[in-house]
Amino acid sequence: MEPNDIIKAQLMDAQDLDRTLDRMARQIAELIDPDQDAARSFALIGMQTRGVYLAKRLQAKIRDVDGFDVPVGVLDATMYRDDFRLRLKQPVVRATRIPFDITERQLVLIDDVLYTGRTARSALDAIMDLGRPSAIHFLVIVDRGLREIPIRADIVGRVVPTMHGEEVRVRLREIDDREGVWLVTRGTQDDASSTNETESLHG
Repeated sequence: MEPNDIIKAQLMDAQDLDRTLDRMARQIAELIDPDQDAARSFALIGMQTRGVYLAKRLQAKIRDVDGFDVPVGVLDATMYRDDFRLRLKQPVVRATRIPFDITERQLVLIDDVLYTGRTARSALDAIMDLGRPSAIHFLVIVDRGLREIPIRADIVGRVVPTMHGEEVRVRLREIDDREGVWLVTRGTQDDASSTNETESLHG
């Protein structure tokens, strides 16, 4: 969690998240044409940061269950955001690595949370600068609503309507100290300290 997060609810634990990814892997596999070479006609693209680890997990599940070997690319669309020049702080720009031609390839774009839609729109702009895919599908673990532009996800783990001031935290064992999904609000430092003490008491 972030230092000032106050946890309102745990939306998924590690087992819930794994079951959700199992279901999503089956939904992705249904999109793959068995008469084509999946390694050449299909790909997953994980959005920095947690979308990358989600994409790698889905890649492994698709391979283990359905036998399709689909490649994974990594995308950072920070420079394409429409508010990039309006931010007061210099944003962190991470690596983009897409080691395959996306032209005429079916893609699944993967992120952890869908909120305003601006990050997804910037990702689409970035992809289109790299080539012209035959189709792009969008997958998210949580759709929290409050959209500002007309973007929707095709594959959704869970829809969680939120209010302004609430945030959804997806945490993954690869980079975080815990695994699961939480609904939080941002509090003062005193609130955060009290919350952290409560968390330690309840595990």
